[in-house]
Amino acid sequence: MTRPPDPALAARFAGDLAAIWPEHGTPEARLAVAVSGGPDSMALLLLAAATLPGRIMAATVDHRLRPESGAEGRAVGHHCARLGIPHAVLPVTLGRGSVQAAARRARYAALLEWARASGAKAMATAHHADDQAETLLLRLNRGSGVAGLAGVRPVVQLAGAELPVLRPLLGWRKRVLEDLCEQCGVVTVPDPANSDPRHDRTAARALLRREPWFDVAALARSAGHLAEAEEALAAVEEDCWQKHVRHDGGQLHYRPSGPRLIRLRILQRIIAALGTPARGSAAAALLARLERGGKGNLGGVEVAAHAGEWIARPERPRSG
Repeated sequence: MTRPPDPALAARFAGDLAAIWPEHGTPEARLAVAVSGGPDSMALLLLAAATLPGRIMAATVDHRLRPESGAEGRAVGHHCARLGIPHAVLPVTLGRGSVQAAARRARYAALLEWARASGAKAMATAHHADDQAETLLLRLNRGSGVAGLAGVRPVVQLAGAELPVLRPLLGWRKRVLEDLCEQCGVVTVPDPANSDPRHDRTAARALLRREPWFDVAALARSAGHLAEAEEALAAVEEDCWQKHVRHDGGQLHYRPSGPRLIRLRILQRIIAALGTPARGSAAAALLARLERGGKGNLGGVEVAAHAGEWIARPERPRSG
């Protein structure tokens, strides 16, 4: 028999959810929960069910990458039935490219479409503090900027989605979620991908476990601070855009101002507006040329420094 979570943990979760979801207190607002069957998502399901009784629905995505995935989805359905929670299994087909990246795209597309069609007002996933710490380490190792180092956000509106994605467990350690499932009498399914040595995240996870001086909670808080810094930078960028960027037919004119990072962000935004998004390193190289009075092409866009402005326009078609 499934037991309810400790009231103190349920109260903690209710506070965390209310902090990121204004409709938490709206009786008719329903929350969709993504549940894989692992301890993280099962703990999220248990906490959400205790906090919002009668307002939860759940879904499990079947990527059809392993023979046992169908049985795992049915097992989640049995748990949901005992809790009185509607449950759906969503089979997906992966596109090309990295398996992990393709699985993520397919998973979110299926979940958000199901949640919207089912009448939910938001969807919750079980990202937690350990995930956040791993993400920060991986992105530090890749030389990411502030936006990348901000890691997993507590609330995100994915492109083309009508519903927000909520991460109410970002302040929770994985071991607390595992203990919660055990205390509630819930048998969970380990994801073999979490121990697959081919994935960089597996190495980051092993490093955090092997080196006790890493403070996972502190790393997760740092990612949160970086997210706040990114919000501040985004606000400054928007102000600069409104004041110093003007449209002139099919061109954009930018009178450079502010710190270098803001000039770089504005340049990347111009490139994305007129062409295709550019990587930070390529945009930084173009920025250096423009600041020396030069010009360059990037992402299908021509940019040149002239009379104190940077003038950008789509590349001219090449003849012959």
